[in-house]
Order: sequence, then structure tokens, then C-alpha cells
Amino acid sequence: MRAQPKASHFIDGEYVEDTAGAVIESIYPATGEVIAELYAATPAIVERAVASAKRAQREWAAMSPTARGRVLKRAAEIMRERNRELSELETLDTGKPIQETIIADPTSGADSLEFFGGIAASALNGSHIPLGGDWAYTKRVPLGVCVGIGAWNYPQQICCWKAAPALAAGNAMVFKPSENTPLGALKIAEILIEAGLPKGVFNVIQGDRETGPLLVNHPDVAKISLTGSVPTGRKVAGAAAGQMKHVTMELGGKSPLIVFDDADIDSAIGGAMLGNFYSTGQVCSNGTRVFVQKRIKEAFLDRLKARTEKIVIGDPLREETQMGPLVSRAQHEKVLDYIEKGKSEGARLITGGGIPNDVSGEGFYVQPTVFADVTDDMTIAREEIFGPVMCVLDFDDEAEVVARANATEFGLSGGVFTADLTRAHRVVDQLQAGTLWINTYNLCPVEIPFGGSKQSGFGRENSASALEHYTELKTVYVAMGPVESPY
Repeated sequence: MRAQPKASHFIDGEYVEDTAGAVIESIYPATGEVIAELYAATPAIVERAVASAKRAQREWAAMSPTARGRVLKRAAEIMRERNRELSELETLDTGKPIQETIIADPTSGADSLEFFGGIAASALNGSHIPLGGDWAYTKRVPLGVCVGIGAWNYPQQICCWKAAPALAAGNAMVFKPSENTPLGALKIAEILIEAGLPKGVFNVIQGDRETGPLLVNHPDVAKISLTGSVPTGRKVAGAAAGQMKHVTMELGGKSPLIVFDDADIDSAIGGAMLGNFYSTGQVCSNGTRVFVQKRIKEAFLDRLKARTEKIVIGDPLREETQMGPLVSRAQHEKVLDYIEKGKSEGARLITGGGIPNDVSGEGFYVQPTVFADVTDDMTIAREEIFGPVMCVLDFDDEAEVVARANATEFGLSGGVFTADLTRAHRVVDQLQAGTLWINTYNLCPVEIPFGGSKQSGFGRENSASALEHYTELKTVYVAMGPVESPY
């Protein structure tokens, strides 16, 4: 099985190779086999990509927002036309089941391109400020060259989530995908050129932890948008702050999902499963601390166990597969280690807890796992696992669960299931998180802002709000008479 791209990088509208860079092996997580070999960007490649973006940005920014939007909308159409091809590539890149990627990955990227293409002409307006005889106006202007640094859980979606608002606003972008999932962004770069994007406006370079600092510290880069872990975010944000650069940080979480005893229990279980097992649990906003009110705890666990054990695990290219492997061997070992910590620290294992028996080969599979009787001080309740491991905690009353839900450094997401909508709104108002759901979980349409608080980051992706993070205000004072001066 091979998915070898034409070259490792896409710069100034064409594929570019530099074999002097470190080798990056693209591994299919379902089998462990190498399906492509690429090269990390050398300093010369980084310089070439940034220079290309800087040159092309001026031409792109000079176009009308309507014209820029037209290109993005055409790219969205092409992505939808090639959804099957892109979804299969996403499955090879990530190991996620084809039944998932075909509805949630390229399509959500296309949604982002279409949305920002559609609002480009109307959402970049300034204001008129009357000042008596004089007046002033403001305008939103692009930042210049933006850097996008992607994560490996939704590589095509994240690429578009960063590129679409940046390009709509008149910026250029250099995008670096995760070294674990290097393939999808190259196809998106191809599609943007096909849709009419001027060469150099969107560039893709491969790399690892050595490459990121070259981009972040480049003097011609105005903004960095990162999706990644909290430790990585701290390093990137710190380096950017030292150079007064704009940043958007979409980082990790350990989000609470609260189930009150009047909730529709089957819907709550469905929400908890989607918030823990979708994408094999590799979603930053997952509700991995599931607080269940004591009166319904055992009924919740019984039904959850039955439904979890029906999940179909296997070859992600088979249509019937519902859960695939983790993305890499390192992530596989990390998740299994957390499961052992849960057992050793006294959590009650309800189901899962190991490697499935019915999968063959060298794939990075883990059973969907549920722990009950989890306490707030356990490692699995405090640290982000990023795998299919659900922690069920019980609680007595509202005040208690709100305090415990907020007792974390993270603040990305949260959810509440209850039939009492007054209580639902009261609780979400108290939860310290950037993105919250009532009686559902993990729905992120492009129309709504997505992002976190506390150590989970700052800035927002999606919605018109994202444009604010890729532009800055320019203010112009207009005098209508002679200057009065005491000098």
C-alpha cells in the first residue's frame, strides 16, 4: 500500500523536494507499514516558503474580498467532488474509519472554505466615527504572512480551519502539518491552486519539532495559529510573545460532561460515547470526565457497557468499521500506559482495558475502555489521555459537580445533559470553558466559534469571529479644517 506524494513540500504553486532534510515516514496506523517517505524542511525550504508567501500576499490582499471569496468557494466545491478520494487519504493518514472520514473530515474542511468564502465580502468592514466637523474611520487589514501548525487528529479539517479565515482576510499562509499525518495538506494546496489561488499564497512544508521554531521565529511571519498540546502551546506562545506576534492557540483539554439524573439516559450515553470514542478518542474537546449523578450511575454504566462492547473495531477502510487504531505506536503505548495507571490507582474497569483480540497485524489498536468510581485525584482524571478511555465519576448535587468540573488547568469544552433547561443554562454559565454543549456533545459547525480558556488556549477558530484573529484594525482620523496650534 503506497500513498507517496509527488514531493514533500508545496511552495509557490508547485511540488518541491529537498532530500537534505530528515526522513519522515508516513505510517498507516492499521498495519504499521510505511506508505510514504517525505523529508523535513531544511532552513532553505523554510526560507523559500516564507519568501513565496510574503511576495504573493501583496497581490492577494489587493484583490477584492469578493474575488478572494470566489476562489475559496471553488476550492470547497472541488473538495466535495473529490470527497471519497480525500477521505481515503485521510484514513490512510490517521487510521480513522472511512465511515467517519467521509462525513467529518474533508467535508468539514470544505464547509470552512465555503463559509469564509461566502462572508469575505461582508465581514471585513470597518466603521465610520463622527467627531463633529471631523470624522474617523476604521478598516480591517490583513496581518501578512501567517503560519499554521496542524495536529494529527483532523489534518485536513485543521488545515482548512486555519487557511480559510487567513486567506479570506487577505493573508498568505505557510502550513506545517503534523509529521504523523503529512499527506492531506498537500492535496488541499493542489486544490487551492486549481481553484484559482495565486501561487505562493498557500504553501505546505513538512517538518517536526525542529521545523516549528524556524517558522515561529522567522522575522517575516506575523501570526502563528497552533493546534496541539498545552506544553507545545506554551513554547510557541512564549516565543511569539517575545516578538510581539499574533497567536491563536487551540490546545488540549480534560473536559467535563455532566449527566443529571433527569437526563434522557440513552442520549447522555450517546453523547458520552461520541465524546470519548469518536476518532478513537483523539479529539481535544472530548468530555473525558463524565460526571453522572449517583441515582442513575449504575443504570448508566450498565447501558454504556452494553453499547460500548458492540462497537465494531477493525480495518478502517471497511465501511462497517466504527473504530480504527490510534495514530502511532507512541500514542498506542501512551494510552495503554494510562489504562494501567487507572487500574493500579483503583478505578473500576467496566469494559475494555487492553488490545482487541480480533484485529490482526501490527496496527495500533486499543479497546474502547470505561473506568468507573474514578476520583478527582487519579491520574486518568487529571491528564489528557487522547485515546478511547472514558472516566466516569459520580456526584451528589449541582454545586459540588460544578466546583469539581472547574478544578482543572484546562478549559476547552464541557457539556450538560438534563431535562431542566433552566439548570442547563445555569450550569454552563458557571463552567470555565470556551465551548459548551447542552444535551449533545462535540458538534462544531463552522458557523459557531470554537476555542478554549485557561491553559486550553486563546483565540477562536470558525465563525466570523475568526476573521478578527487574522486581521488588525487600522484607524484613520480625517480633519475637515485648518490645524489650530498654540505654536
